[in-house]
Amino acid sequence: MSQQAGPRGTFLKIADVVKAQIAADDEMTELPSAADLMHDHGVSRGVALRVFGALQKEGIAEPVPGGRWRVVRRGESVDRRPLAERLADVIVDDELAVGEPFPSASALCSRFGVSRPTVSKALDKLQAAGLVSEGKQGIQRTVLSLQRGTHSEGSGQHVRRHRFRT
Repeated sequence: MSQQAGPRGTFLKIADVVKAQIAADDEMTELPSAADLMHDHGVSRGVALRVFGALQKEGIAEPVPGGRWRVVRRGESVDRRPLAERLADVIVDDELAVGEPFPSASALCSRFGVSRPTVSKALDKLQAAGLVSEGKQGIQRTVLSLQRGTHSEGSGQHVRRHRFRT
C-alpha cells in the first residue's frame, strides 16, 4: 500500500489490514513491528505509529516494554498490577496460613508466566514488607503475616493489604 492511496487515511487502511490479520490468526499475540509496517506498506515511521495508536484506541492492541505491541482479544482480562501485589494475593487465593510454605519461585514463574529474576525481585518486596520469610538455597519461604484490608473467606480473619513500590 502506498502513500498515494490518500495520505490522510493511509494509517486507517493499514490498521484495517492488521485487524484482518489478527482476525485470521487466533494465535497472533504480537503486532508486526513499526519497521515491518514501514517495509510492507511503504510508509513512514509516523504513519506506522499512528496505526498502533488507532488499534490501541479501538482496544485491539496495547504497548508492551521494548517498543512492541500486544494483541488484545475480546473478553481477555489481564491483571496489570505489579507482580509483587499479585504474589501477595497468592496468600489469600491459596488460603495459606501463617507458617505455611509459600510456593517456590519455579512454581510462581510457571503460574504467572514471568522469568525467575522477575519473581525473585517481587519476592524480595514481599519479604521486605514482612509477608514471607527469607528464601535460601534448600529452605522454602514461609508465610509470616497476612495481607491488610480484606477478609479471608471462611476464616473470619482480617488480613492486611500492602502497597508495594515498583
